[in-house]
Amino acid sequence: MPNQSRMAICYDFDRTLCPDDMQAFTFIPSVGMDADTFWAESNQTARMNRMDRNLAWMKKMIDEATRTGRSIRREAFEALGRDVKLYPGVESWFERVNGYGRRRGIEVEHYVISSGLREIIQGSAIARHLSRIYASSFLYDAQGSAVWPTQVVNYTNKTQFIFRIAKGVFDENDDAVNRTMNADDLYVPYPNMVYIGDSATDIPSMRVVKNKGGFAIGVYDPAADQRRTVYDLFEDRRIDFFAPADYRPGKPLYRMVSKIIDLAAARAALMQETEALRRTVAPYARYNAAACALRELEGAEQAEVSRLLDAYRSGVQGNID
Repeated sequence: MPNQSRMAICYDFDRTLCPDDMQAFTFIPSVGMDADTFWAESNQTARMNRMDRNLAWMKKMIDEATRTGRSIRREAFEALGRDVKLYPGVESWFERVNGYGRRRGIEVEHYVISSGLREIIQGSAIARHLSRIYASSFLYDAQGSAVWPTQVVNYTNKTQFIFRIAKGVFDENDDAVNRTMNADDLYVPYPNMVYIGDSATDIPSMRVVKNKGGFAIGVYDPAADQRRTVYDLFEDRRIDFFAPADYRPGKPLYRMVSKIIDLAAARAALMQETEALRRTVAPYARYNAAACALRELEGAEQAEVSRLLDAYRSGVQGNID
C-alpha cells in the first residue's frame, strides 16, 4: 500500500484513554494504600535518589506487592488491565475509526506510547486493537516474577517512538531508527500522524508530531471539565485541537479525527494526480535531454541521438513545438 494511504494515531494511556493512572484502579487499593500516598512516597524516592520517577514507581509496585504478598508475575499485572475503566466510547473507537478510514481509502493504525506499565495495557480491553504498545515493562525471572525494568518510558524518550512508527522501525533496540529516510520511504508520512494526550508530559511528543506536519490533540476529563491544561497547550500552540475525552460517535473528538482522515484521503488523491502528471511529463523529459545532447554532438553520434529524439518525441503528449 502506498504510504500516503496509511495513518497512525498515537495515544498516551493514563488520563487519555482512561480517567486515572492505571495503577489506581486495582493495584494501589490491593496493597492497602491510597493513590496520593503511593505517588507521594514514590516521588520522594525519586527525589532523594535523583531517580527517574518511572523507575521509582516500578520499584514501589514490586516493594508493596512483596510486602503484602501480592503476585508480581506477568499474568498478575496483565490481570490488572481488566479492571482499568476506560473513557466513554473507547472500546468501540478503534473499529469505528478503522471503518471510517477504509471508506475513505485510508488504513488507520493505532499505537499507545505510555509511561505506564505495558503489562497492564496488554491486559486491557483495547490491547487487541493496538499495532504496538510502547510502555514501561518488567523483566521476569525463570519463575515468572518481576525482577528488573526492561523498558522505562518517560515524557522525553516517548518521542523516539514517533520516529519508529513513522519509519517502520518498530523494535525498541533497532538503531536503524537513527538513519535518514526519504519522505517517500516512510512507513507513515509525518503529516498522517496524530498524537492524542492530556498533559504537559505529552508536550515533547505533541511538538514532534505537530512540527513534522501532523496533528496534536489535547483531551480532558469530560466529567471534571477541567480545561486549564488544554487551554494553555492550545494558547501556546502545542496542540492543534482539544476535546473532551469522549470517544463516542458524534462527539467532538470523533469529528476531529474523521476530518483528519478526510484530509489524509484528499492528500493521497492529490498525490495520485501528481504521479499521473509525472508519468505524462516523463517522455518529454527524456526528449528534452536528448535534444540537449544532440546540440553537443556531431557526425554518426548526432545521427544516433537524432533517431532517439524522434522516438522520444512520439511518446510526448500534446504540442511542444
